[in-house]
Amino acid sequence: MLKRIIDAVKGGLYRMGLIKGIDKIQNHKHININQNMYNKMSIWQALYKGYYPDWHDIYEHTISGKRHRKKDTLMMAKTAAAEMASLVFNEKCSISIGDGENRTSEFVEEVFKQNKFNKKFQDHLEYNFALGGMVIKPFVKEGKIMLSFVTADSFIPIAWHNDTITEGVFIGEYHKGDKKYTHLEWHTWDKKANQYVVDHELYESNGTELGVRVSLEIIFPDMKEQYRFNNLKKPLFTYFKPNTANNIDLQSPMGISIFANALDTLKAIDTAFDSFHREFRLGKKRIIVPAHMVKTVVDPKTQEIHRYFDDTDETYEAMKFKDDEEGIKDINVTLRIDEHIAGINALLNLYATQTGFSLGTFSFDGQSVKTATEVMSENSKTFKSKKSHETIIEGGLQDVIESIIAIAKVYNIFNGNQEIDITVTFDDSVIEDNAAELARTIQEVSNNLLPRKRAIMRIYGLNEDEAQAWMDEINEENQSANASDVDFFGTGSDDD
Repeated sequence: MLKRIIDAVKGGLYRMGLIKGIDKIQNHKHININQNMYNKMSIWQALYKGYYPDWHDIYEHTISGKRHRKKDTLMMAKTAAAEMASLVFNEKCSISIGDGENRTSEFVEEVFKQNKFNKKFQDHLEYNFALGGMVIKPFVKEGKIMLSFVTADSFIPIAWHNDTITEGVFIGEYHKGDKKYTHLEWHTWDKKANQYVVDHELYESNGTELGVRVSLEIIFPDMKEQYRFNNLKKPLFTYFKPNTANNIDLQSPMGISIFANALDTLKAIDTAFDSFHREFRLGKKRIIVPAHMVKTVVDPKTQEIHRYFDDTDETYEAMKFKDDEEGIKDINVTLRIDEHIAGINALLNLYATQTGFSLGTFSFDGQSVKTATEVMSENSKTFKSKKSHETIIEGGLQDVIESIIAIAKVYNIFNGNQEIDITVTFDDSVIEDNAAELARTIQEVSNNLLPRKRAIMRIYGLNEDEAQAWMDEINEENQSANASDVDFFGTGSDDD
């Protein structure tokens, strides 16, 4: 009770300006961030949403003064992020966990099911490609493992090793009445005690500032300020990012958007698309009239000002004519539809190569943007980009599962086998020739370049335990097979 009173007094003094709070998160004494990265992130987020004021707010001068309009956009930032996310992870992807008993696999599958993992992961993978990263953090609520999906703009890394983030701060904002509350959740290591530490702080303000620190009870009545965990080897969060080198801050472990290096092209695409739309409006019939006909006049009875033509009607243009020239001229303008479409498609091809896609992936037909859905070659840029991103995604998913098992053990929710084999199988059905892939695998086995068990795992997406079970079953069925019956899996007996 006393703490609440102190917090209320402190908050009141802060609002009256008698005590000073923290104005920005980056000014917190324990946070050291590159503000430029987060400035760039705000631009990527705005473009992903389809509205970046510096690009899309246009002010034009008309006879009635300055007029504002919003530039049309093709939403290509959203399109590229969504397309790459769907290529990397979709409903055909699978995660297999082998522990010899299947208990761990069943437990993790239930956690994923309760958290609607597949849907949420697909959505946040799209945010990951747009903003340059995302975080998955398991936590316990009412005796169950929950998964928190966090966008890159709500996470600040504070320690890392070999590009792996080991400590960080999660930022959450809440509103209660006219007050804004900011929750900082710190994940750090106490090396002396060999413990993993999670600290919670709550700040109150009435504006954009971080404000003053207040009691957690205001928003989180059941939350402690600090939690300590023993016997953890990895942090209780997993940071994902696109597999694209960060050329904004070479020392940062953070990722960048897949369109971070295509901003000029994105701007040009929206400019061309906006021009395409306005071609129909500005390229329509024009009527040239004498300038004196658009002058305003005052009604002597009502004193109202009247204009001969509406200032928003772009059909009419006022010009000064010589006395002997015709007073009104009708002009028809030829629309440049084909030129606009060709220009937009040229820009889309450039944008595709800048974001990791093959030429022709995106195309504009005058009505909408089409995305190529046909199968792709293993040598195509799209497929190579897909496989590159999958490397990081696979490692991240393995870390998420390990974190789930670790926190479940800490809270005595599940105490299964900690030695597990995690296999992530991505959807490669977009490969042009699956038969060629199978033939190559068979050839590798025949030349003793690939173990038979690994071949089964590769072709059918099984983990090691499942592949071994398959081999055992095949061997049992083929105990009486002749040497001539031996297939590439090495089944059958050695009898003549």
